[in-house]
This record gives sequence, structure tokens and C-alpha cells, in this order.
Amino acid sequence: MKLAVASGKGGTGKTTVATNLAYVASLGGRRVAYLDCDVEEPNGAIFLKPTIEDDQSVATLVPAVDEDRCTGCGLCGQICQYSAIIAMNKTVLTFAELCHGCGGCSLVCPAGAIHEDRREIGRLQVGRAGAIAFVQGVLNVGQAMSPPLIRAVNAAAPAADLTVADCPPGTSCPVIESMRGADYVLLVTEPTPFGLHDLRLAVETVRVLKLPFGVLINRSDVGDSRTREFCNTGRIPILAEIPDVREVAEAYSHGVLAAEVSSHYRAGFERLLAALDQEASR
Repeated sequence: MKLAVASGKGGTGKTTVATNLAYVASLGGRRVAYLDCDVEEPNGAIFLKPTIEDDQSVATLVPAVDEDRCTGCGLCGQICQYSAIIAMNKTVLTFAELCHGCGGCSLVCPAGAIHEDRREIGRLQVGRAGAIAFVQGVLNVGQAMSPPLIRAVNAAAPAADLTVADCPPGTSCPVIESMRGADYVLLVTEPTPFGLHDLRLAVETVRVLKLPFGVLINRSDVGDSRTREFCNTGRIPILAEIPDVREVAEAYSHGVLAAEVSSHYRAGFERLLAALDQEASR
């Protein structure tokens, strides 16, 4: 099963849930892979402490123009939907940060004046955290195009009984790319007005993608009851609730998994895994 752990907003405890689930599943004898798809700020390694065995560059292809061969016809700019290449008075300007690497501009150029150069966007790192196979992407500072790196992370996932994809926050393209191929989505939220607002957006997203999903309410003893009411009205299963406990916060601040310091929380994540198995088998 590939489980995507996502959230409509940052700071809800998504990585806490994803790393603890991977850890507890590995204790139960499953082959587990953890994918840190939050490539702009990957932090699963803080808790799982992997040994990186392979570190390689990930690049996209961006257009380069041979001005001596260019006729200034403008077809390259017409086909580009992202304004990554523009022809102005026989001068062609390229904007690598906007390029999605589709190759359309080079295909339509009648003069063969466009070729594609390799442009590094980040690093793909693969290793192990004990019994857990670990994969993460690290986007270069200043890069705006994370989906190609997230695709590389997903492609590097080894065969496993349970693959946990720690998705970036929000509902934009990086999140959708992280969810690709998921069997189930666990949406982590908190019972606050901001949490509920962004949960609504996340629910709309997974429904459009037609993926089965459920909700985990973190810091469940703060806020109000509107998040639960929303889930009950929409027939959205609440698979677990985690209260705001000082012991867990202290462990988190030291980069230690809650399931390592508390048998109570380890048992809670075991129950969550059982609930996820049941939901995914429907």
C-alpha cells in the first residue's frame, strides 16, 4: 500500500504522523519505505536519522537557442504555455525558472535552432533508517519547480509492503505529484478555524483526484468541535485523534519519535495502521 500523508496547511503534524507510522510499521515486520516528498523543506531525516547511501543530482531540460540559426519565427513562444521562451523582434529570451521541460519549443522550431541543456534543480538522496528504506529530495535554494524532483523521489521508491509518502503542505501541483499512485490519503488537521479552512481545500483536492481518504485530528484537545462536525456531515472517517501532550512535544523538540518514548503512542499508531489497512481494503 502507498499511503500519502498530507495536510491543507503546514504545521499540523504531518511529518510527525508519517515518520511515526513508518517506524511502528517497521517494528511489526513490514517492509517499509518512507518518501520525503516535501522537497522544499524535508525534515523526516531529523526523526528517522537515515544513513544516506546514494546522493545524485536531479535536473530538468531547458531550452538553449542558437542565435545564428534562429529565424525569429516565434513558434517557440507560441507553443510555450508558461512563457518560458519568448521571441521578440528576432531575439529569443528564455526563462529557465518557468520551464516545465516539455520539449515543445525544440520540436516546433523549423530551423533546428533550439536544443535542451541540463539544469540541476536539486538532489535525490537514498538510504536506510534501520529497517526503513529512506528516500528524500532536497530542492536547491531559489528553485521554483519542485514536481520534477518529487517525481524522482517517487520513482526511486523501492518495493515495500507499506510506502509512506510525506507530502508537502497545501493543495497545489507538488501535493498532487506526491499523491500520484497513492492507494489512500491520510489528511492531518487540527481543530482550529485555520485548520478547518485548509482541510476543506484538501478534501476537495482528493475528491477531484478520486482517492480514498480519511482524517487524523492532531492536537485534538484544543480548538472547537467544528472540524469533527464537518467530517461527520461529509461522512469522512476520523481514523485517529492525538491530544496535545507535553511529552510528545519535548520528544519532537529533540528529534525523537513519539513512538520511541511512549508505549501509549506506539500502541496508538499501531491502531492507526490497522484502521488504514481496513480502509484501504474497502
